[in-house]
Amino acid sequence: MERIGFGAFLSPLHPLGENPALSLWRDLELAEWLDELGYEELWVGEHHSAGWGTISSPELFIATAAERTRHIRLGTGVVSLPYHHPYMVASRALQLDHLTRGRFTLGVGAGSILTDMHILGVDPAQTRRRTAEALEVIRQLVAGEGPVTRETDWFQLRDARLHLRPCTPAGLPMAVSSAVSPFGMRLAGQYGITPLSFGIPPRPGSRIGDLVGQWQHAEESAAEHGHKLDRADWRVALTVHVSDSRSQALDEIVDGWMRYRNEYWSLLGTPPVHSRAQARTLLEELIDQRSTIAGSVDECVEAVRDVQQETGGFGRLLVNVMDWAEREPTKRSLELLARFVAPRFDGSLQGVTDSYEWTAGLARAFAAAK
Repeated sequence: MERIGFGAFLSPLHPLGENPALSLWRDLELAEWLDELGYEELWVGEHHSAGWGTISSPELFIATAAERTRHIRLGTGVVSLPYHHPYMVASRALQLDHLTRGRFTLGVGAGSILTDMHILGVDPAQTRRRTAEALEVIRQLVAGEGPVTRETDWFQLRDARLHLRPCTPAGLPMAVSSAVSPFGMRLAGQYGITPLSFGIPPRPGSRIGDLVGQWQHAEESAAEHGHKLDRADWRVALTVHVSDSRSQALDEIVDGWMRYRNEYWSLLGTPPVHSRAQARTLLEELIDQRSTIAGSVDECVEAVRDVQQETGGFGRLLVNVMDWAEREPTKRSLELLARFVAPRFDGSLQGVTDSYEWTAGLARAFAAAK
């Protein structure tokens, strides 16, 4: 890709022990910080169980964040469609589209937390079917394609239409999330909308997760349905921590990473680690595999280039915001990325670099003429 933009993905997941209301305020403060630093997007997730995910309605969070920010695009990352009536999802999305004056993206997915599904009485085996059924209806409603009548085993619509239309002629931007299975990527291809991928464990012979395979699924599905996807629209989410060196980066995140591994990921079946030394070794392996990016500015630039090259190119890197480091190192990492990593990819250095080289060339010519 000629250009990579940068955004952030906020699940959010916060370790137990902190006042959950204060964690919400910290997340809002983070949205302001990202906007000030020039990050292009912030995606906010939906969780209902396990204690760590403190935002149950990303739409409410985004409505609040929109009042505190000026430029950053805000997206749901994601609304779990099997949990909601599709009419209500579409209606809330268009309201946010107008409240943000066109800064909202509706990101959707099937949901991934089994206990959320249990609470809501949703059969995990039916989530993908429900997601596809809901997305089809949402797209019709948002586009204003006449009254929509639809009856399934989990929702019903009768002559449904929305009061609002999208804020801009381009329509409401949408995205579909994808992790391990090809379902999300194929759904994105089917409708020709933005795919949002998460880094996953590496495939044999690759240092990164099977992002290459994910894109192939999206392209194949797009071709089958008469669409053409642009890699510039592809979002890839990875955890990134920038510091003065790889060693310092590891020092800043290893304890938080170990806590995630032992207290949260263990709920999902990941085996715990038993010492800080073991955690550091495993974390080093993830960095080498490019499943996680951590280190100095130059090391992080190299890692982003590696992921870009091995995937074949993507348009935006979303920094997966984790509470691995303390507050100040986290904010500093985001600042270092915005000031020194992102400019190597977003084209912002081109003008000043060209001007410097031109001036240096003239200076040498002037000196030679004396």
